[in-house]
Amino acid sequence: MADQTYWDDVNEGDSIPELRKNCSTQQLVHWAAASGDFYQIHYDLGFAKNTGLDNIIVHGALKNAFLGQLLHDWAAPGGVVREFGCEYRGMDYPDQDITCKGVVTAKSVEGDDHIIELDIWTENPDGQKTTPGTARVVLPAR
Repeated sequence: MADQTYWDDVNEGDSIPELRKNCSTQQLVHWAAASGDFYQIHYDLGFAKNTGLDNIIVHGALKNAFLGQLLHDWAAPGGVVREFGCEYRGMDYPDQDITCKGVVTAKSVEGDDHIIELDIWTENPDGQKTTPGTARVVLPAR
């Protein structure tokens, strides 16, 4: 288990540790079953190609979940992900690395909460941001 990240030790402009994912087609089928998103572009190559895609694509909501894991892994065990969201701006494909990244954009104190604001995103192997978003995390103070 990683050491706790503390608000006092974080600065604007800091990057948080990356999370790298690589989805198999089996993982996409499992996600479809768990989420109820059975749109064929996520598991049927022939269907995806007939819609103009080059390949099946990773579910946007799965990439959102990866970003949630990125934040949780960074803030845990004593921090709390207060809110986060993202936009689906590009496609990612199975059997390719999806790198989840984040950078601190602001620090503040609201009552007893020590808040960190971040820009977060997923990046494809070409370095394109495919799922940009933002987050607010409460971290413990020293």
